[in-house]
Amino acid sequence: MKIVLLEPLGIPDETLVEKIKAVAGDNEVVYYNTRVEDVPTLIERSKDADAVVLSNFKYPKEVMENCPNLKYICVAFTGYDHVDMEYCRQRGIQISNCAGYSTSAVADLVFGFIIDLYRNIIKCNEVVREGGTKAGLIGPELEGKKLGIIGAGAIGLRVAKIAQAFDCEVYAYSRTEKDVPGVKFVDMDTLMSTCDIVSVHVPQNAETIGLISAEKIALMKEDAILINTARGPIVDSQALADALNEGRIAGAAVDVFETEPPIDPAHPLLNAKNCIATPHVAFASVQAMYKRADIVAENIKAYLAGNPINLV
Repeated sequence: MKIVLLEPLGIPDETLVEKIKAVAGDNEVVYYNTRVEDVPTLIERSKDADAVVLSNFKYPKEVMENCPNLKYICVAFTGYDHVDMEYCRQRGIQISNCAGYSTSAVADLVFGFIIDLYRNIIKCNEVVREGGTKAGLIGPELEGKKLGIIGAGAIGLRVAKIAQAFDCEVYAYSRTEKDVPGVKFVDMDTLMSTCDIVSVHVPQNAETIGLISAEKIALMKEDAILINTARGPIVDSQALADALNEGRIAGAAVDVFETEPPIDPAHPLLNAKNCIATPHVAFASVQAMYKRADIVAENIKAYLAGNPINLV
């Protein structure tokens, strides 16, 4: 078999290749150390592959139609909506993902966002360098705040655990209610209208696109903040920007947009009041990149052994 790594995965090239070759046996391993996303190049790189590894760029039908040997895709990412799933089903191409590698990394950034929005760290840094004072920059504490989690998967529950350490009251909305000590499961409208902090942690699919709509944002309190480290299309960006600019909510932080960075400077959230924006970095801690590479290797090892794991 021919296994093709279509891009770097955030760890040293030689380390990544060693990890994959260690599980590949006598199978051929080809590694491309540049990320290229255009269809002709992806076809050229993938055309003879039996298995490919990629992270979060689009891998469409137009590519796979030109890969007659392709049987397996390892998505080195948690989400997999960027791969044409319907075509894979038609072709019988199996897909594994790497859920879990970034759980701690994403949760860490959530609280970086919250603390910055509450305590004005970036603004304080700017002011002190300009000879200013804390006037107008004193914010609230996390203790006693109502923190709501939309999506009680691994990342959402990690956020809940950290929130409890800050002595927050934790609420959650999920399609399936779980028994989690210290977490109160409520309907979504109750969560949106009750919580001081709303953090989004659902996957992107047909049911969740636009889930955080203008109507849901309108339920939030004026001093509430919204955090999105999930996927951009889950939140109505224009509605969120309007709420921020009109002072209907106090702040927001977003790590994800409708497309991958670079983001158009005219994007409404890049021009909204009190909105922190980062370039889809939540998943990308140093440790998470190594965890991800290890899961990729285990996925390939299991597939080659005839017992694929982490199938989606």
